[in-house]
Amino acid sequence: MAALQQLARAASRPALSAIRGTSASRKYSSAGSPNGYNFELNETQKEYQELARKFTAEEIIPRAAELDRTGEYPWDIIKKAWELGLLNNHIPADIGGMELSVFDGCLIAEEFAYGCTGVKTALEASGLGQTPVLIAGNKEQKKKYLGRLLEEPLVAAYGVTEPGAGSDVNGIKTRAEKKGDEYIVNGQKMWITNGGVANWYFLLARTNPDPKCPASKAFTGFIVDADTPGLTPGRKEINMGQRCSDTRGITFEDVRIPKENVLGAEGAGFKIAMGTFDKTRPPVAAGATGLTRRCLDEATKYSLERKTFGTQIANHQAVAFMLADMAQAYELSRLGWMRSAWEADRGSKSTAFHASIAKCFAADMANKCASDAVQIFGGNGFNSEYPVEKLMRDAKIFQIYEGTSQIQRLIISRNLLAKAAGKA
Repeated sequence: MAALQQLARAASRPALSAIRGTSASRKYSSAGSPNGYNFELNETQKEYQELARKFTAEEIIPRAAELDRTGEYPWDIIKKAWELGLLNNHIPADIGGMELSVFDGCLIAEEFAYGCTGVKTALEASGLGQTPVLIAGNKEQKKKYLGRLLEEPLVAAYGVTEPGAGSDVNGIKTRAEKKGDEYIVNGQKMWITNGGVANWYFLLARTNPDPKCPASKAFTGFIVDADTPGLTPGRKEINMGQRCSDTRGITFEDVRIPKENVLGAEGAGFKIAMGTFDKTRPPVAAGATGLTRRCLDEATKYSLERKTFGTQIANHQAVAFMLADMAQAYELSRLGWMRSAWEADRGSKSTAFHASIAKCFAADMANKCASDAVQIFGGNGFNSEYPVEKLMRDAKIFQIYEGTSQIQRLIISRNLLAKAAGKA
C-alpha cells in the first residue's frame, strides 16, 4: 500500500488525478485512433491499469476469502479506493470529477474483478446508480448528488428490479402519483445492489397507471435520498456468490419525492434506464473478463504444480486443451468489452448491440472457465480452501444481473434482424 499512498500524497486530489496530471477533461479516451483500431493502451491508461492492479493485489486479494465467508460489506476497501480516486471516476470535471471514459473505467473494473468480483460489484454498483444522473440529470441534480460522492466515501444504488419484474421492466408495479409539487411512491424493489448502504438511489416507478401505456411513456426516473421517510431496506440477502456485495429489497411506503428530483421529464424513465445499460454493460463484461483471467492464472499455476502419472498435469493434453480454451475465452472477452466501450465512448448507434454481445459472451465464458478451473483442480477445486470454487460461485451472477444472457441474445437478434430488414 505504501506505493499507492505515495501517489496519493503526490497530489492534492487522489492518486488517479496525479496520474492524469494537468491534461484537460477527456470525454473520449479509449484505445482507438481516427485511422482505426489501436490495440496498444496509451501511457496514461497503462498507469490507470497499474494503479488498479496494485490496489487489487494489496487491498482486495488478501481480503477476498474472508469477505466471502463473512459477507461483510467492504467499507474499508471502498474508502481506500475513494481516497485514491478509483471511485466515481466518470463524474464530470466541472463538478470536480475525473470524467474518465467508459473504456478507462473498464480497465479499472477488470483489475478489481481479478481480485474479487464481489468487491468489484460493491465498487461498481455505485457507478450504475450514478449513470442515470450522468446522462439525464440537470446541472443542479448533478452538483448535489454526484458532488456529494466526491466530498466523502458514499455510494449510490440503482433501483429498477422488483419481485415480479426483472427482465420484464414493463411489469414494474411501484407507483409514483403526483400530488402538488411532489410524488408519492408506493411499492417494492428487489435485488438492489448497495441497497442497504447507499446514500441515494435512482428509482424507476410507474407514473402512468394505464396498463396499455407503452413503456417508453409509462415510467419516470427519480433520485431518492436513502433517509427519506417511508423508504425501508430489507434484510441483506445471502447469495451464492459475490457475498460481500450488499443486495436487498427496498420497500416504499408513501415516500414523498419532490418534483425537483425527477430525472429528465415525467415519462422518460424507461429510456433513461435502458440508456444506462449501454454504458454499464461494458464494465460488467470487463468484470467477467477479469474473473476469466483469474481462472486461467490459477488453473495454469496449479497445472504446473500438480503431478499425476509421473508428470505435471499441464503435460496431459486434456488439461492443456482446457487451458488453451480458457486463454481464447479471456482474449476474446477482453476484445469484446474493449469494442463495446469504444462504441459507447463514440456515442455510436450500435452501442447497445455491442454492449450486449460483450456482456453475454464474457458472462458465458466466465462461467465456462470457472467450471473448467474447478475441473483442473479436481477434488481440491471442490474445496473452499482453494480459490476456484469461489470463482465458480461468483461467476454465475454475470449471466443474470444487468440483463440475463437470454435478454442479451434478444437484444442482439433484434438489432441484427432490424439491420437485415434495413430498419437500423
